[in-house]
Amino acid sequence: MKLISWNIDSLNAALTSDSARAQLSKAVLDQLAQVGADIIAIQETKLSPTGPTKKHEEILAEYFPGYAHTWRSSQEPARKGYAGTLFLYRESLKPKVTFPEIGAPSTMDLEGRIITLEFDDCYVTQVYTPNAGDGLKRLAERQVWDAKYADYLVSLDAKKPVLATGDFNVAHHEIDLANPGANRQSAGFTDEERAGFTHLLSRGFTDSFRHLHGDVPHQYTWWAQRSRTSKINNTGWRIDYWLVSDRIADKVTKSQMLDSGARQDHTPILLEINL
Repeated sequence: MKLISWNIDSLNAALTSDSARAQLSKAVLDQLAQVGADIIAIQETKLSPTGPTKKHEEILAEYFPGYAHTWRSSQEPARKGYAGTLFLYRESLKPKVTFPEIGAPSTMDLEGRIITLEFDDCYVTQVYTPNAGDGLKRLAERQVWDAKYADYLVSLDAKKPVLATGDFNVAHHEIDLANPGANRQSAGFTDEERAGFTHLLSRGFTDSFRHLHGDVPHQYTWWAQRSRTSKINNTGWRIDYWLVSDRIADKVTKSQMLDSGARQDHTPILLEINL
């Protein structure tokens, strides 16, 4: 199986805008279309509660002919046009699709953050983990989310192996961001969030990138848009992951970032595995 995950930061903007940033996003979509993945997970779609428009679907079909899709958007009382996830997958795969709720606090379960595909031999699930927010105002809720999400993955893993991907909004270790010392109290690198991710892995999951590549430095998946030089200087964070059940980690043959060129924000990540 060949799988891709990408936080797109607005599917509508990537598909329909003519801005300079949208052109960079379209170049990434062109690249993804050439990869020929079996499954593509997309986070932060920012679509309305009714999901992709007819125009969105037509453009997606042009990029990815022969793919079906399923989506989940933020629903009231959660914010509209916020978060959201979408899967593209080859029409021949025909997975069972579920939209789990994990008992998360506040409106997190209504923000379109998790979709799971069930196959005969595995689950493929994607997540857009809530950000702890400016001033860490959502950190306490984020910690509850992390515990509930770990429980959810364990419940899947008890039935069959799991491939879990997405924007986990945490750099696990100091090697996973360019400036750890300056970000001790930043969302995505607090002790609490890092401990939550450690806890998740300890319950039976492997960070496929580190499993294959070890402690290779300067490897990131996100560069801040607020800094014009973040991508040029590679002052990034690795916050997007492909996790796999420990018992199938030896079946992973590739786990890497795909080059998104000059586009800042997230870059796609690729997993290849022999199941």
